[in-house]
Amino acid sequence: MSRETDDLMDQTKADQAMASPGTEEDLEDLALGEDYALNPEFVPMVADALDRGDAERLRELLGALHPADIADLMGFLSKEDRQELLPHLDPEALAEILSELDTEIREEVLEHVPSATLAKALGEMESDDAADVVDDLEADKRAQVLAAMPEIERAAIESSLGYADETAGRLMQREVVAAPQFWTVGQTIDHIRRESEELPELFFDVYVVDPAYKPVGAAPVSLLLRARRDVPLAQVMEPVTEIPVDMDQEEVAYIFNKYHLISAPVVEPGGRLVGQITVDDIVGVIQEESEEDIFHLAGVSDAGRDAGVAGIVRSRLPWLMVNLVTGTLAASVVGAFQNEIAKLTALAVLMPIVSSLGGNAGTQALTVSVRALASRELSTANATRTILREMAVGVLNGLTMGVLLGLAAYFWWHDPKLAGVVGTAVLANFFVASLAGVLAPIVLERLGRDPAVSSSVVVTFMTDFFGFLALLGIAAVILL
Repeated sequence: MSRETDDLMDQTKADQAMASPGTEEDLEDLALGEDYALNPEFVPMVADALDRGDAERLRELLGALHPADIADLMGFLSKEDRQELLPHLDPEALAEILSELDTEIREEVLEHVPSATLAKALGEMESDDAADVVDDLEADKRAQVLAAMPEIERAAIESSLGYADETAGRLMQREVVAAPQFWTVGQTIDHIRRESEELPELFFDVYVVDPAYKPVGAAPVSLLLRARRDVPLAQVMEPVTEIPVDMDQEEVAYIFNKYHLISAPVVEPGGRLVGQITVDDIVGVIQEESEEDIFHLAGVSDAGRDAGVAGIVRSRLPWLMVNLVTGTLAASVVGAFQNEIAKLTALAVLMPIVSSLGGNAGTQALTVSVRALASRELSTANATRTILREMAVGVLNGLTMGVLLGLAAYFWWHDPKLAGVVGTAVLANFFVASLAGVLAPIVLERLGRDPAVSSSVVVTFMTDFFGFLALLGIAAVILL
């Protein structure tokens, strides 16, 4: 079957779906591809229903999607379409969608949600997600929304907002399941069933507390369901890893990953239980921190789907200006050897090759080092061994690439001395590149700087500067 025929059939299928309501399964198949991403033809279907004001059709289309898919859909719609879509979302659906939206889109959406509707939506959310949403509100609207909420829910959100951003206190949900250690398994299960409306929607552990409400252990729900009803909690509980309320979220993610935690209690400085963090929150933190490191490594910030040109320029231009300065310094080496280059034009051809090879080697070492620092695999205990290893790798790779480029230069210019100069320059630059790639992030971290932010500029400068210096300096001594 031809590609044109396939495209025609796909278009016919989309047209038929737009013309008739279809079943929910049909719409779900049309909405999502095999990779669970929105199909391109589904977005215009929603936009068309909005333009026609067809509330019934819109309800059918949205009913085929998970809240996370609706959040993704809103990212593809125009601002006007998003505003028209909001009245069709009930508070319960809006609560799930808000927690999935990109920050920029969520801030824009929140401006057009009535305060009363938003207050109801926040009441459907866990306290940690609700606090994130409230934090995005303007001061006036925040006061209106909080005033419209029940006192208990408002107090929980205000308490969460009292903690510093990107700490365990902001990440945790205040709803927990706790029980005294003298309770039995049966009493605990009965309590969970009796108070189900007041308990978290999702929890994995029952935290066993002493009279001061300090956690002394945890009883996994799976263990409770297998134990006899008359067994005391003290006999089935397991040790817990406590998370201080002021711990940085990146440190929390490291602890979850290291000890394979599903949930963990969050405690105040005195040890009192104040909340819990679950693995679903940590998945978001890991993704957020990873994306942040990737953007910093390239010297850029996250440009969302609705990011403006001016904002993107402001975030990227400073690093380009830094690169301009370092590039000028590297070029000054070329200027100092301009007479030698004029005498042997082959050097002008070989300079960018030597510099580029060194830059790639430096980036490889830098990427590995930044990742090792982030995952705590690189520390004072093994820093020397890591540096020596990268130096050895740089020398071996430099020898290999130096021989290959030297042979290429010999076959092109038939000059054995030039081939030797090129090979030596590549070896020297690879050594410097590997050393800079591993030392730059280590030094920057020791200085209290984020190694993912500035390391790439340092490594690029070092490989360009020493690549030019090695090639032109050795050539000036041997060839000219």
